[in-house]
Amino acid sequence: MSKIVIACGGTGGHLAPGIAVAEVLQAQGHDCRLLISQKQVDSALIAKYSHLNFHKTPGRAFAGGIMARFASIWGVFSGYLFSRKFIKEESPDLVLLFGGFLSVGLGAAARIAGIPVALHEANCHPGKAIRLVKCIAARVYLPDGVRLKGVQPASTRYLGYPVRQDVKHSLKADACKRLGVAVPHKLLVVIGGSQGASALNDWVTQQFGALARAGISVYCVTGLGKSTKSTIHEVDRNGDDVTATLVPFSDNMGDVISAADLVVSRAGAGSIAEIVRCRAPSILIPYPYAADNHQEANARMHEQHGAGLVLDQANIDQLAAEVMDLIFNDWLLSKFKTNLERLDRYDSCKCIADDLVELCHARQLARADRLEQGV
Repeated sequence: MSKIVIACGGTGGHLAPGIAVAEVLQAQGHDCRLLISQKQVDSALIAKYSHLNFHKTPGRAFAGGIMARFASIWGVFSGYLFSRKFIKEESPDLVLLFGGFLSVGLGAAARIAGIPVALHEANCHPGKAIRLVKCIAARVYLPDGVRLKGVQPASTRYLGYPVRQDVKHSLKADACKRLGVAVPHKLLVVIGGSQGASALNDWVTQQFGALARAGISVYCVTGLGKSTKSTIHEVDRNGDDVTATLVPFSDNMGDVISAADLVVSRAGAGSIAEIVRCRAPSILIPYPYAADNHQEANARMHEQHGAGLVLDQANIDQLAAEVMDLIFNDWLLSKFKTNLERLDRYDSCKCIADDLVELCHARQLARADRLEQGV
């Protein structure tokens, strides 16, 4: 049995793949400890995973003005002190980092303690934390076609984004039934993500009347703190009741996305991976203020694979027309679904978990050899 510490908190895009890999490792009999942040999004997402071992750690994102940046630096140092003590107590075989502010302190503590470090970068433009700790990594997992300067090819693996086991494709009728929504015709799902949800939420409330008249129901995940659960009713041209359901958070994203005829979403790597897994045609609207504009790169790559369309937020006034054109184009929707199925070609969770276990075994064998030699 191996023991692995995973730093994955701060955003859903970091936490969800950490949970996915931990579930596979734990099912194989390994011991996983997940370090998460104290943010509300982390607490909400872990609620249904009581079988996993989570530990909340100090730290804050690299953002804001001068004072906020000083606070971020202090947060990294606090995270390092916490991680150093945690590593000393747990003695893990390996540390896995998913990026974000929690990765820096744990990466530094692991390096000083002589613990191997593995990194996972989900985005087409690697983030600041990954760029900071890449030099200490024994293994780096990257999206297809992405290069990380300074990382040896021998230590790089292209294994994709790990999606949680409970996020899976299902029939639209079954997914709608589990969500408790009645959809007389088409369903548009809108996902704003942990950042930048307000623009998409506002678009839903402004455009729902026109969408409803065309027979388009809406299910909108507004983001924590952005709204309370509510339902808006309209009547379409045939007299059918058409609804817009707004929920601040969902822990059943597999059903939410599978229920959709079309998804409008931000372009975080996690959202795109779940869209691929659930075979959902999409219009991606990259969050324009994302670090290093990584959502733009993610969205363009998705579009190049023929799996969806991209619309800049500056052109959000065109979104209603794009939705109307696409959601009733069954031929194009079918083409997107075929390409999405092609993209979901292997189980990233198992591939990454198996590779991590191999790294752990290599370290254990090396330690045994040193003990035999009296080193």
